[in-house]
Amino acid sequence: MITTTTKLHYRFDQVGSYLRPDRLKKAREQFANGQIDKQALLIIQHEEIKKVVDEQVKVGLSAVTDGEFNRSWWHLDFLGQLGGFEFYEQENSYKFHGANTRTTNVRLNGKVHANFAHPFFEDFTYLQSIVPAGIEVKQTIPSPTLVIKRDHRSDLWSNYYATWTGFLDDVAQAYHDTLQHFYDLGARYIQLDDTTWAYLITQLNANRDNLKEREKYEQLAEDNVYVINKALSNLPDDLKLSTHICRGNFKSTYLFEGGYEPVAKYLGQLNYDGFFLEYDDARSGDFKPLSDIWHNRQNVEIVLGLLTSKSADLEDEKTIISRIIAAQKYVPKSNLALSTQCGFSSTEEGNVLTIPDQWQKLALVKKIADEQLS
Repeated sequence: MITTTTKLHYRFDQVGSYLRPDRLKKAREQFANGQIDKQALLIIQHEEIKKVVDEQVKVGLSAVTDGEFNRSWWHLDFLGQLGGFEFYEQENSYKFHGANTRTTNVRLNGKVHANFAHPFFEDFTYLQSIVPAGIEVKQTIPSPTLVIKRDHRSDLWSNYYATWTGFLDDVAQAYHDTLQHFYDLGARYIQLDDTTWAYLITQLNANRDNLKEREKYEQLAEDNVYVINKALSNLPDDLKLSTHICRGNFKSTYLFEGGYEPVAKYLGQLNYDGFFLEYDDARSGDFKPLSDIWHNRQNVEIVLGLLTSKSADLEDEKTIISRIIAAQKYVPKSNLALSTQCGFSSTEEGNVLTIPDQWQKLALVKKIADEQLS
């Protein structure tokens, strides 16, 4: 099997979110209630980000995030402050298996464009200032697919655009400009988190025998490929771009299930340098679809999410090793990395485990990656 060089060369990596400490949760609650001002919240937020950066370095990560401590939701805090969108409270919550979320959502309120005053840029600059030399800053943002026929976020497109393609082009340009601005600030590793492909897996599986519905979701998949690749085009060569294909993560529950086979041909068209893929349980299917992703772009890195972030239970090392070996039937070892299947706290509520549990889990990922993938 061909061995190739990848832009992403960290054999031990992590999706990006971490459990919020009680001090930060309390400060955010106090700010929401008007008990402290923005500056007081920011001081606490920065102190806790410094601590989580130090812990990431200590556990052996070569690329670190701010733990997403600057946001309440993994996606809405970014999307709601992108040009052309606003926050609102919808009637229903997002219905995970076994849990319901808060009702916050975003919707269009104008033409889509980059917001160069977006607070995520200032957050990135702070993070960059505290990361030790030799350690890379990893910035995470939601994928543009989250605003394309997902959860009513694009319902109002015809109020502002004459054509659907015009809307898609503006979404792509807004993201392109955002990614370029992060680069100009010093970012060299950006991850776009994406639940839409898992949503499409569910829909395509459910509509195998319904041609009209299946074609609708196939068109959505093609629209997503169009927007992502247009957003990623003509960016600097030394900017590493990855994506995390997520099945949902809220209080250790999930939204979607099914293997990657229905969307693998689309994933293989995406011009990312790395794919974080969830493979922590039976919901994820087998490794066969990896072949479709890797063979289309043989310099891509596949980050196997073989250990769960939803539980403190530590996986059996021999089982994880056997699965890494099984994946090599489809992707060369040189193109593989290891991670938990998702972050530990996609929303500020966090998964059902403790902060010490999360570091113990990552220490196990590091140990296995060092022994099997170095």
